[in-house]
Amino acid sequence: MIRKILVALFVLTALFSRAQGMNEAGPKMADSFREDGKIYVVISVLGIIFTAIVVFLILIERKLNRLEKEVKGFKN
Repeated sequence: MIRKILVALFVLTALFSRAQGMNEAGPKMADSFREDGKIYVVISVLGIIFTAIVVFLILIERKLNRLEKEVKGFKN
């Protein structure tokens, strides 16, 4: 029951948030970035940051697995 209420709440929130931007043609800052060609720089930086976070998480996961194996070895 709670799930259904939460889903309905999220759907309504999404609908109301979309209704706020109906009068505008779009974000003006994004248009100016696109006109100046800076949008590609922004997308590149976001891609680099996302890639770095993914690589960092993969490395942490490998270290954690290695430590878990060591702990299991000490317990046996």
